[in-house]
Amino acid sequence: MAGFFIPGPWEIIVILVWCVVPAVIMWRICSKAGYPRALGLLILIPIVNLILLLFLAFAKWPIERELEGYKHSSGSGPAPQ
Repeated sequence: MAGFFIPGPWEIIVILVWCVVPAVIMWRICSKAGYPRALGLLILIPIVNLILLLFLAFAKWPIERELEGYKHSSGSGPAPQ
């Protein structure tokens, strides 16, 4: 049968690794950045994965906003006694 392909066990392992490893990595990156973990699953969608990487590279992360909030709330010097 020409053109008919049934993946064998090694092909299935390669496909799973090719999909699962980047998804787990982005899952962790999104989690540490302060975004929902499920956002990392967008890495599996072509074109959207590039948009996700650009978004993560240039957006202000929630964790950065929270850190700025702590800096502003603490003031510029020690608290008056």
